[in-house]
Amino acid sequence: MMLHVRFIPILFGLIFITYILPSCDKNEILSPDIPEETEDSTAIEMLGTGSFVFDSYAPLSNKPVEVFYHVPLTATAYSPILFVLHGGGRDGMQNRDQLINKADQHNCVLVCPTFSSDYYPGGDSYNLGNVFVDGDNPSSSSLNPQSEWTFAVFEPLFDKIRASCISNVSVYDVMGFSAGAQVAHRFMIFSPNARINRIVAAASGWYTVLNNEITFPYGLEESPAEQLDLSLLFSKKLYVIVGSNDNDENAPGLRRNDIVDLQGLNRLDRAQHFYDEAQNSATSLSSAFNWEHHILPNVGHEFMGNSYFGMDLLY
Repeated sequence: MMLHVRFIPILFGLIFITYILPSCDKNEILSPDIPEETEDSTAIEMLGTGSFVFDSYAPLSNKPVEVFYHVPLTATAYSPILFVLHGGGRDGMQNRDQLINKADQHNCVLVCPTFSSDYYPGGDSYNLGNVFVDGDNPSSSSLNPQSEWTFAVFEPLFDKIRASCISNVSVYDVMGFSAGAQVAHRFMIFSPNARINRIVAAASGWYTVLNNEITFPYGLEESPAEQLDLSLLFSKKLYVIVGSNDNDENAPGLRRNDIVDLQGLNRLDRAQHFYDEAQNSATSLSSAFNWEHHILPNVGHEFMGNSYFGMDLLY
């Protein structure tokens, strides 16, 4: 039987698929299954779980930050980007691993930078953002250049993540736990023009209260934010959250002195104080106030309980 000439190319194609393709090198690394792209595709380039060292921000290139990330397989160019700031344990990798399922649930890109104690030692460099050489004794002579503040890492890191993910989002969310919550709310205060969308400050040990008559680090006096228009900060979306059982006055690592104790004697009371002071100040300024305060029932000073609730708030 003679085949019609127009079927010959089809037959050759079937032979190629059946006999020739399987002969490819068995050691070749094949790409994972990726949905077929269309003209409207929002597929992204960086998927899965991994890490990299970020040292391309010139002023802090000698203080590299290891970044642990998770990008859900279902992520698109419009998936939200969430920075998670670790506590005093400097455990960004563990934080990422604990939040992978939650990130998959909410289809958000998880970015967990680790500020090692080798490069960002103590509370001055991390909790207080390296704004001053000695954050507990601020002065004009000990004020560090803004380009060297720890907060300065986040904007270029965001650009790095956007480029790696081929992301179209223009803002990012920030969630900090414990010492990371200190970083998160001070980041908002000292970098008011950063591309932050929303902030979760979870279980902070103590706060920089938005009061120009209290000296930094407990207030804004003698800090670069002293002349800041506070209504700008009150208009931002900040969630102050803390567990109802986070009320131990002798908790390890909890700062105690005559000044900070005016905020309260434990994390639960200090969160309430920080929120109330801000709300009262916003009222006196006739300013919009977009903050929220949440007390989590039966939750202590624990990363998972606070962070799960925080991500559910955001997404």
